Formats: sequence, structure tokens, C-alpha cells
Amino acid sequence: MFRPRYPEAPKPSIVHAPTAVPAAQHNHAPACSCQHTTAPAPARPAGVLSGLNAGTVGAVVTVGIVLTALLAAVAVTAISVAVAAVVMRSLLASQRRR
Repeated sequence: MFRPRYPEAPKPSIVHAPTAVPAAQHNHAPACSCQHTTAPAPARPAGVLSGLNAGTVGAVVTVGIVLTALLAAVAVTAISVAVAAVVMRSLLASQRRR
């Protein structure tokens, strides 16, 4: 009783070349006097990664390689600084004992 009743929306029909059905042959009355047309949805290839092209994949791979190289450079630098600190500490400690 208190629920609103919505008018039935016309179902969009796919218009093919000469066999198109005119809109005037439908059995229901239009909701408004406007002439609405719907464009068919574009065809999309199947698959999860269908939106990616070669340029996008190349950019992602390049960024991944650069970030991996930067991470390796930081790791090598940290290890060399740690080794240098241990050597300096060892030299200073042996010098104090003399």
C-alpha cells in the first residue's frame, strides 16, 4: 500500500540493419514524450587484462626493473656501510688496547 509503483522501463533493443522494429509497435505507453535512443554497448574482448596494451605493460615492467635496481643499490650500500663500521670499530678498539 505504501510502496511506490514505478513505471516499467522499456527494454533497449539492439538495432540491426534492415530488420529493426520501430518503437511505435511496442505495447506500452512511453513514460515521456521525449525520443530517447540508446547506443549499443561497445564490444570488449574477453579476459581480465583486456584493458592493458603493450605500452602499459612495458611501462609497468620498466618501473618494476628500476625499483628493483634501486632496492638492490640501497641494500649493497647498507651492507658496505655496516662492514666499514665494523672494521672501524675493530681498528679503534685494538688501538685503545695498545
